Amino acid sequence: MDNPCRRADYAAAKALLTGARSVLVSGHLSPDGDSLGSMIALARMLTAAGWQAVATADIKALGKPGFLEGVEDLLPLRKLKRRKFDLFVYVDASTPDRLPPEVRPFAEKLPTLTIDHHATSNPKGVSILDPAASSAGELVWQFAKWMEWPIDRATAEALWVAIVTDTGRFAYDSTRPSTLRAATDLLKHGVRTAAINDIIYNSFPLKAMELKRRAWRSLHIWKNRKVAEVSLSRDDFREVRGSKAEAEDVIEIPRSAAGNQIALFFYQIPDRTHETRVSIRTRAPWDATYLARLFGGGGHIRAAGCTVKASMAAAKRQVRRAVKEMLLNRRTNEAATPEPVKPS
Repeated sequence: MDNPCRRADYAAAKALLTGARSVLVSGHLSPDGDSLGSMIALARMLTAAGWQAVATADIKALGKPGFLEGVEDLLPLRKLKRRKFDLFVYVDASTPDRLPPEVRPFAEKLPTLTIDHHATSNPKGVSILDPAASSAGELVWQFAKWMEWPIDRATAEALWVAIVTDTGRFAYDSTRPSTLRAATDLLKHGVRTAAINDIIYNSFPLKAMELKRRAWRSLHIWKNRKVAEVSLSRDDFREVRGSKAEAEDVIEIPRSAAGNQIALFFYQIPDRTHETRVSIRTRAPWDATYLARLFGGGGHIRAAGCTVKASMAAAKRQVRRAVKEMLLNRRTNEAATPEPVKPS
């Protein structure tokens, strides 16, 4: 696999790897299928190619993709202080501040390689970046083919999960011919597509079902059905004893409302902060990153997120006000980068 447009990036990444022996690989906080699948696959291929490579994540926050082979090899975040590395690689994280706090010191001190596909990506060091790519998994696959690394079944399944989850099973408009070429190649390695589909899309623990039930009860549709939102409070997560990983697809509830153009999911994880996190999904022509950037977040044109440093009620007021302004002024994906909102 040789992408002429990215040949210089691949060469720079290869040079970084050549100068390293031990490599730490990470994805973003609360890794989803793309983040977890990409980091597991990359760590496995690096190890097979002769590097001392390890991926790290919060083992308790893996959610559905936690079934992947290779999870057992993840280095728990709490053990990072005992380890030293020559190179840091992060995947599917637009900026270092999207990494787990335990990982950020490595991003600050070590030579860094970034592999990412977010439209708002601001990478540090050498990067393989393509905002048009379907997923970080697709980019990892392309780089692996360029490096001529062999792919075994477990690695192929990790990349399959990365691509499938970030493309909505190849339904989103980020799916392109190169995405399907990657998927075709991965299928050659024995990916168990039916079993993976059942685990991710047809099997839900009771905690996840209860969180969904509570989210359904919060459904609010407004602006002539264009905007729909749901929410989960800290108390919801505490009472159910659930995590964000078990609410990963709650955003699909407001998004599934007929006529919906902007879907919002407000949630507060059980921590000591007073922040409210927001997942945003849009349909053409609306740009999800426009809203996310207002609050210091980012992502993709149709899927983005941000953190509002406010209570749930205050966060809803601020975001709703921003949505109304966006609709009124037709802020689409052609709009300029917005000025951040000042907390009210």
